[in-house]
Amino acid sequence: MSIRVLLVDDHSVVRQGLELFLDGTSEIEVIGEAANGREALDQAARLNPDVVLMDLLMPVMDGITAIKEFKTRFPEIQVLALTSVLEDASVSDAIKAGATGYLLKNTEADELRRAVLAAAQGQVQLSPEAAERLMKDLRSPSNPDNLTERELEVLCLVAKGFSNSDIAKQLYVNTATVKTHVSHVLSKLGVKSRIQAAVYAWQTGMVESPRSR
Repeated sequence: MSIRVLLVDDHSVVRQGLELFLDGTSEIEVIGEAANGREALDQAARLNPDVVLMDLLMPVMDGITAIKEFKTRFPEIQVLALTSVLEDASVSDAIKAGATGYLLKNTEADELRRAVLAAAQGQVQLSPEAAERLMKDLRSPSNPDNLTERELEVLCLVAKGFSNSDIAKQLYVNTATVKTHVSHVLSKLGVKSRIQAAVYAWQTGMVESPRSR
């Protein structure tokens, strides 16, 4: 079964180019497109995509606002920010809004396809440049020593991009147990998302960061 993707960008030529990139594989199907965040929400309600590629700078409703709305109305849909904007605030705001990742529009076609497939599994996807800016923006939690050995294992796997189901297989537990561990990790680190937890693991050297790979 292919991953269903919704393209959101106010430039039609960009949407057309993305569709050409993504439709080159049987694993991904572009099911719709939108020119702004409001259209994207309407399309999502009708089409039920697995992944949304979301530009940030758009009229009517910008990408950051749309991501927040998506996570409220459609929490099961993974949203990837795909933009030419590379500023500390935009990266941080997109992640805090609930984006699964942050990619630049100069991303190669093969890399973009891999990112979409990974995002569909809930895996963190950050361009190296975005990861570097996010690391500067987020401060290390003050008291990480409260993490148990199992929670540290889970944190490392999250930072490596493993989905909950992948972590469950790796640790021989069920996904409900993994969700509980992830929730505890986020709470103890004082962060709100898997990506922020991953950034902490990169900052402290627990896991190699994307910019070093």
